[in-house]
Amino acid sequence: MINEVVTTSEHAVNEMAISPAAIGLLAFAGLMTLLFITFAFRSVGTRH
Repeated sequence: MINEVVTTSEHAVNEMAISPAAIGLLAFAGLMTLLFITFAFRSVGTRH
């Protein structure tokens, strides 16, 4: 019984849908978008 559990767990491989480089680029693009949105509203608090 233990051998069956070990052999079935050996085949469970977590493959990513997209490459890690693409995930990094998407995260970078998302953070840059948030940076530009924040930059666009930088002078809102100083208006009269």
